[in-house]
Amino acid sequence: MTPSIAPLRNVAALIGLVERVQDRASGLPGMATFYGPSGWGKTTAVTVAANEFQAHVVQVKDCWTPTYLAQAILREIGLPPVRGVAAMVDAIGAQLARSDRPLIIDDAQYLLRKRMIELARDIYESCQSPVILVGEEKLPQDLTRWENIHNRQLAWEPALACNMSDAQKLVPIYAAGVEVADDLLGAIVDASAGSIRRVATNLASAREMAKGRGRRAVDLDMWGHRPFTTGQPPAVRRVEDFRPVMRTETPETVVPLAGGGKAVG
Repeated sequence: MTPSIAPLRNVAALIGLVERVQDRASGLPGMATFYGPSGWGKTTAVTVAANEFQAHVVQVKDCWTPTYLAQAILREIGLPPVRGVAAMVDAIGAQLARSDRPLIIDDAQYLLRKRMIELARDIYESCQSPVILVGEEKLPQDLTRWENIHNRQLAWEPALACNMSDAQKLVPIYAAGVEVADDLLGAIVDASAGSIRRVATNLASAREMAKGRGRRAVDLDMWGHRPFTTGQPPAVRRVEDFRPVMRTETPETVVPLAGGGKAVG
């Protein structure tokens, strides 16, 4: 059976962070941040950590408001609707305090755009249970604008770039049934600039190439000069690329034959 989630280093990193917050000494802050560039496998790590700790998870969207965030957390922890954000925060805090289950907020960078981050702080203060923020690379720097939230962070854990060890664990998922040679895998890791998502995309292309040629293995020679998915946009095409190519034909040559006939050459 093809695995769906690989045990990557970022999975272990987030699990270790949640454990650290959950097992903290009395009086220490109970919030923490896991951060890194888009595509580095943070959300996958969240899925595994949620199962490991029976954590509640909400993934914030850019269009959300503080009211909708509170409603989403209410739904996630299985509470009935409550009128008013303040009442919702009290209900959420009371339930998290009873269960002592972590709350993981994914795509937490969106909390900063509409000041929803203060609602996350209010929830933490209401329960003192672990609240883990997961977001993009600049999230720790952006949080400095809210000192009363920044100083409640027990730890800041950076996501790790995809390396050969991670890439080898992705092969059975995204290149299932195909052996990917180390030279090609190394080139894929280098071209992907740390992004697990791009490594996965390139592995899927390698599998497609091997299957299309009826092969069970693919290496750098087979890949050839084919470009990797790197995250860079395609080059701008020149106007000349759109102009039709005019075909020129050689004029026919007529050669007289003996007996009055003609041959066309």
